[in-house]
Amino acid sequence: MADAFRRTVEDLLEQQPDLILIAGDVFHSVRPTNPAILHLFQQLQRLRTGLPDTPVVMIAGNHDTPRSSETGTILRLYEALGVEVVVDAARRLTFPKLDCAVLAVPHQALAQPERPALRPERGAAINILLLHGEVEGVIGTDPTIAEYGGAVLTRADLGAAQWDYVALGHYHVAHEVAANVWYPGALEYASTNPWGELRDEAQAKRPGKGYLLVELPGARVSFRPVAPVRRFIDLPALDATGLGPKEIDARIAERVAGAKPPIDDQVVRLVVQDVARATARDLDHAAVRGYKARALNFLLDVRRPVEQRTVAVGGPGTRHTLPEVVRGYLERRPLDAELPREDFVRLGVEYVERAGLMPEDQG
Repeated sequence: MADAFRRTVEDLLEQQPDLILIAGDVFHSVRPTNPAILHLFQQLQRLRTGLPDTPVVMIAGNHDTPRSSETGTILRLYEALGVEVVVDAARRLTFPKLDCAVLAVPHQALAQPERPALRPERGAAINILLLHGEVEGVIGTDPTIAEYGGAVLTRADLGAAQWDYVALGHYHVAHEVAANVWYPGALEYASTNPWGELRDEAQAKRPGKGYLLVELPGARVSFRPVAPVRRFIDLPALDATGLGPKEIDARIAERVAGAKPPIDDQVVRLVVQDVARATARDLDHAAVRGYKARALNFLLDVRRPVEQRTVAVGGPGTRHTLPEVVRGYLERRPLDAELPREDFVRLGVEYVERAGLMPEDQG
């Protein structure tokens, strides 16, 4: 992650943009590690030194926004470098030398019952909306890739026609919402399901991670890829219907041997479908541990035969309970072959139900 940000800074120093926008979720939590805090400081300092006339605007996303205002945010540290940091209320920033204005809207401003008006004001030739939120219908309904906690907006809320450009943060995949409305995506694979990100990138025919370089006026957008340190390799899925443990072991070995590039020091997944629990126990786990030793991370995702279930459908507008939502998520969550999914799901649902029964003063 740190290396991806460093490489992005190096490319920005070469491209020499007039304005840099960081659309939130700089950190994964409100209490990042000291090395992460220091690394961001050093890299932003490089930008401020190498591009002294280029304003940098940073807003807080849902991950780096504290639930309590008393907690405070580490993001304000970077104001010492001259970075414009917006963490709670929306703020309009003007840059006279660029004849440009930016309405910066962090997650906290959108999470309030009364949201700020998302419209430009007179006085600047170029108007940009920078916000962190989930545009309805973009991310989809796959629970293994959806980013929870984002403020939901409609396309009408954005009012794209009144802006020269709308810069969005939250979704991890580069995505064009409209000609002048874009998610740049993350700089690295940082979600709970990078395989879902890879699928979305392939469908959009925009593989890889990077940032967006935008020419205004006109909103001419170009994607600047950032070379990854690690590769994510999704080996061809294996249908194990009717196969015994030794046959499955042999086919797993074939897929690993045929990986291009080799699995060494990469992040690798192999999905094996239709494997009974007893068969999964008899697989060659010593060989799997060997694959794990070679790879940076190796996930053998062994999936049980699909069970036919009868589902009662409620009336329109019926909401799932929290345990039901958790169950659906955990049933689809990629798991290591050595972790029994049934036990994993059962424990997860039990913990949620138990938490719901706790008195408020203990919750």
